[in-house]
Amino acid sequence: MFERMHHYNVVCLRRLGGNRATEVKFGRWLRNKKVKVNELIEQSIQKTAALVEGLHVLAIQDTTELNYQAHAGRTNGLGTVGNGTDKGLFMHPMLTLNADTGACLGLSGLKVWARQREEGRKYWQLPIEEKETYRWLEVAEQAKESLDKATMVTIIADRESDIYEEWARIPDAKTQVLTRVCRDRVLTESGSLYAAIGQMQVQDVYSVEVPSRPKKRSAHEAKLALRFGRVSIKRPSKCKGADLPKALDLTVIDVRELPESVVGHEEPIHWRLFTTHQVEQVGQARQVVDWYRQRWLIEQLFRTVKKQGLNLESSQLEQGESLMKLAVLAVQVAVTGLQLVLSREGQTEQPISEVFNQNEILLLSVLLCQYEGRTQQQKNPYDNDQLAWAAWIIARIGGWKGYGSESPPGPITMLRGLRDFAMMYQGWSLQNEMCA
Repeated sequence: MFERMHHYNVVCLRRLGGNRATEVKFGRWLRNKKVKVNELIEQSIQKTAALVEGLHVLAIQDTTELNYQAHAGRTNGLGTVGNGTDKGLFMHPMLTLNADTGACLGLSGLKVWARQREEGRKYWQLPIEEKETYRWLEVAEQAKESLDKATMVTIIADRESDIYEEWARIPDAKTQVLTRVCRDRVLTESGSLYAAIGQMQVQDVYSVEVPSRPKKRSAHEAKLALRFGRVSIKRPSKCKGADLPKALDLTVIDVRELPESVVGHEEPIHWRLFTTHQVEQVGQARQVVDWYRQRWLIEQLFRTVKKQGLNLESSQLEQGESLMKLAVLAVQVAVTGLQLVLSREGQTEQPISEVFNQNEILLLSVLLCQYEGRTQQQKNPYDNDQLAWAAWIIARIGGWKGYGSESPPGPITMLRGLRDFAMMYQGWSLQNEMCA
């Protein structure tokens, strides 16, 4: 089933099965109590563990909800999602990149769960191990274990991960943390974090290309003012753990867009970042900011899993546990599309063999003649042992015109190309079998 999901880039059992008997077989497998969600997760992260030896990797984590309210009347074992009423699940993956090349290596951690809240329980008074926010530490620890052969691991997350316990427990000799600041913390000496940042001198002004975010921000060149320094944050009074130090020393980096580059009435970029990395020079601060900017890739992953891509939320399976298993498989399929997107410029240096088998590579070679144009601008510029070479062809199949002046293909174009390629591969394989 997973091979077909990976090949056809769909999660609908009817389409995966091809006939009623196989569809029923796949459904039974998902309902089978011997098939464990945790074991499926373990298999997925083992694939990544084999690729990280000797590397500095970026491990990016975030949470998304899977809303199944449209099918809630027929599905058991779901919890409530973000609005507190709809039924669904939550998924929290750790997406892993090569820090030097930007290549997507896969998943190094994953948690899928249904939220079950007890009426009247005072969740804010519980130790973090009993709170849902513990997922940030839990998946980080999972990633540390699976990435133990890496030279360095930088765990990256947005504001929800600005948790004192995480800063205290996760970093070690080769594990660093980089998170957007969530709140104005109390400093150990005196005053507050935001006030201290406001007193820091601007160390640099530089420009970066900012991609568009629908309904939020236009693509443009942002001019950024950069500040950074060391601060000592005080342990919050609500943090009672005996293993928690009374204070933590962290690097804070402040990046603020200057008014002259803001588009219209859009909100200017302003990131306050905490990190355990030592930052003493402008170049180091810029590097940390660039690492944080990779966080948007996990949003692209979620986009591919949901309505515009695999449409995981349309599944009509009747058990929450079966939906969890399907989600674990689906997010691995979405990673393949993201690998192609990141390899499209030829900078990740990923070999084609990490994604495609020899027969698929042979068919890509055949299709290349059909999708290359006559001019040099419409030729595939990459070597055929690179994943970028395959990404160029898959993007052309998905509708990309192939011109450098055109917007580069995104994850949905790649997903569409992969689906069409799968149908071509099926027909090509049948023809070869008939001629054998």
